[in-house]
Amino acid sequence: MAVKLHANFSLNHQIFHRKPTMVRKNKACSSLPSLKTTSGPLLSVREVAELDNCSEKTVRRAIATGLLEVIRVGPGGRLVRIDPAAHRAYRRAHRE
Repeated sequence: MAVKLHANFSLNHQIFHRKPTMVRKNKACSSLPSLKTTSGPLLSVREVAELDNCSEKTVRRAIATGLLEVIRVGPGGRLVRIDPAAHRAYRRAHRE
């Protein structure tokens, strides 16, 4: 016995199960130093949050608004790392 599927099943299936075709670019990534000119080991979002005594969500919000410059690494630029010099600049500009 054949099961009748909804007419839009194949369209919905394609929309929700397709692979991403492009990587979203972050505005803060446009003028980043090359990896050879970083001032020490790169920091993760978690490490920056611990240094600033705030949540990871706060750090990600600063990245999304372009206040904190990041370096995207890994396949598709999915992983985020912060140069210590960029972190110091952010801290100087946004002291509370």
